[in-house]
Amino acid sequence: MDIAIPLFDRLTALDAIGPYEVLSRLPGARVRFVAVTPGTYRTDKNLGLVADESLDAVPAPDIVMVPGGMGTRALLTPNPLVDWLRRVHPTTRWTTSVCTGSLLLGAAGILEGVPATTHWLALDTLARLGAKPVEQRVVEHGKIITAAGVSAGLDMALTLAARVAGDEVAQSIQLSIEYDPHPPFDSGSTRTAPAHVVAQLRSRAAQAPGAVAR
Repeated sequence: MDIAIPLFDRLTALDAIGPYEVLSRLPGARVRFVAVTPGTYRTDKNLGLVADESLDAVPAPDIVMVPGGMGTRALLTPNPLVDWLRRVHPTTRWTTSVCTGSLLLGAAGILEGVPATTHWLALDTLARLGAKPVEQRVVEHGKIITAAGVSAGLDMALTLAARVAGDEVAQSIQLSIEYDPHPPFDSGSTRTAPAHVVAQLRSRAAQAPGAVAR
């Protein structure tokens, strides 16, 4: 089972690494970091992730998992990564994304009229790219699975693991990574966070587009 995770400059590390940690534990999985050009790509916090192979080396992945990050904004116009997504999607078993990775699926025309999600600050952009935005942590539509912001990638990957290998395998993976979150605050969504915290984050995003919305 060939799983491709494309890298690009200024992606968000957890968007890629969280699902990688889950999907790499699937029986028979081969997870590859790929990019337009092989090499090191810097996340939005300057962590280096290495793509060992080019996009052209993976012409027919079984699963595509697109991370998000501030770097997605520079990739919404025609470019080789979006072209590759458009090209491989018809033959994938699953096409997935985390956070603003769904914007790249939208730019590739994959989400036209499709229910999908992204970081809550980027839902309007997702709509402009043809999708039907849903404020939900994981959204499934046929073989397309999208996840909301950053940490939702773990939930998406476990959902995908269950679809691929069954609930018991997914549960075993969840236990092996001890994914049993008990956050100190109930402020992980706009529905539960204090109103003034939501307002502050919206203000910061408006002043520096992309600095908050991943």
